[in-house]
Amino acid sequence: KIFQAVVSCVGRDGTIYIIPKSFEIELNKLMTEIQSNFKCLGLLEPYCWKKGEACVVRGSDTMWYRGKVVEPGGSTLQVQYIDHGCIERIPQCHLYPTTLYTAVPPFCIPCQLYKTVPIGNFWQQDAVDCLQELLTNEEVEIHVQELPDNPWGKLSISLYFGGMSLSSFMAYQKYCVAEDCQDISELELLEGDIPVPRSYMLPLLPIPGDTFPVRVTHLVSPKEVYICLDPSTNLVKQSTTEGDANCDSELETLDEALKWCNKSVESFPFLTHFRTEMPCLVEYQDGLWYRAKLLSIEEFDPVKILVQFVDYGSFSVVPTSRLRHIPYHLLKYPVQAVRALLAGFKPALYDKNVKRIPYCPEWSVEALWAMMECVEGKQLSASILALSPEVTISLYEDDQNLVHMKLIEMGLAELDE
Repeated sequence: KIFQAVVSCVGRDGTIYIIPKSFEIELNKLMTEIQSNFKCLGLLEPYCWKKGEACVVRGSDTMWYRGKVVEPGGSTLQVQYIDHGCIERIPQCHLYPTTLYTAVPPFCIPCQLYKTVPIGNFWQQDAVDCLQELLTNEEVEIHVQELPDNPWGKLSISLYFGGMSLSSFMAYQKYCVAEDCQDISELELLEGDIPVPRSYMLPLLPIPGDTFPVRVTHLVSPKEVYICLDPSTNLVKQSTTEGDANCDSELETLDEALKWCNKSVESFPFLTHFRTEMPCLVEYQDGLWYRAKLLSIEEFDPVKILVQFVDYGSFSVVPTSRLRHIPYHLLKYPVQAVRALLAGFKPALYDKNVKRIPYCPEWSVEALWAMMECVEGKQLSASILALSPEVTISLYEDDQNLVHMKLIEMGLAELDE
């Protein structure tokens, strides 16, 4: 069985507690009922608590939760939140004994990784810290492998986050040995190793003549742009080839995979060998890491590399400290930004007194700014005129007017028949 779940807690012994997404509505109903039934403080008079006794717990957020006494004694008791899995020491004044909800099974399920043996046969503290950092409150995909021998045992699962196997990731980090680790080779990017650099896949494009929504993610010149197809557009109609997928879910999965990579980016080695077009992860100005490819070495002392962010089209020159190996599973997603030439117009007559774009002197800087104003942050539509030798498109505003007509009106461009 395969289902989506949220990881509510990772125990100190490495037990992974999950709440299936299908349980969320019922859990919320129960929580609402508990809040309406318990409006008091905890039990203030002395009470003899017993191990395993059912209770409600007043959490640090002042909400009441179902609990179970794990270890009585003293002014504080060790209590487990049975719908979330976590165990805390709680003062007696924040507890209240009750059997009101004992007929309702716990909503969280304790799990262990299938055929995965932690180093030393138990999860070390640094491994537990890693699991907690990666998983707590995150949505994951669960593949049930084996049911427990008794109803209170742990479910044996394979867990996937951002398309990556958790067992494979933990084995790569040397926290465990995974017997059935099929995709560990995708993570083996060891310092000193030079894996054969694969390349990114290109996205499927709509049929020439069809109009489709796009966003412009980067401008090189008024005529050369990078576009991103609207993720809500279903492109399956263009091809019935096996493996085609809805663009929406694909983009969502890429975003999820990048989110996970940013959580564990410190474990990916820095790049030490540089090849043109080599895929990599690059740290952007916002501190996050994005997919990119190497273009050229721009400076040698210190070394700085020209890279292109493949999902946006933009370029940057970065030091080697901002370049890391990319996990191979991130290469299965097509690039999101497509280079395209805009048809129907050409630069206005050259005027040497007007400031020009240094790398594209046939265009004025004013024309570039005008085009940026026309497209930046706007929902546009496009139609492909040609796929080769270069992707050429007509680009329209939301009122179906050609974007470049504003440049024509301003005298910054001319019609090109």
